[in-house]
Amino acid sequence: QVQLVESGGGLVQPGGSLRLSCAASGSISGFYVMGWYRQAPGKQRVLVATISSGGTTKYVDSVKGRFTISRDNVKNTMSLQMNSLKPEDTAVYYCTAASYQQYWGQGTQVTVSS
Repeated sequence: QVQLVESGGGLVQPGGSLRLSCAASGSISGFYVMGWYRQAPGKQRVLVATISSGGTTKYVDSVKGRFTISRDNVKNTMSLQMNSLKPEDTAVYYCTAASYQQYWGQGTQVTVSS
């Protein structure tokens, strides 16, 4: 059973940057896709970005050009670099990974506010 632990959330002003990390308790090389979801207060959890085992990335339109997802199969980590943050990016961010089953982290809060 692989555990995923997110870190790097916090409070940032609009226009600022944060880097979220997701550390796995085991190897991530077997995950054919990993990604980040977010859930704003009172809203459903939505997909933000994904990265395949081969490095192909996809982003929701609202974060394209601002967010960058990456994974390190040696360090067993995944990251989300978030730049030019907006108040509407405020949410709890969850990392997820899929092999024959899907794993989730516990989430990390990101608040964008002046």
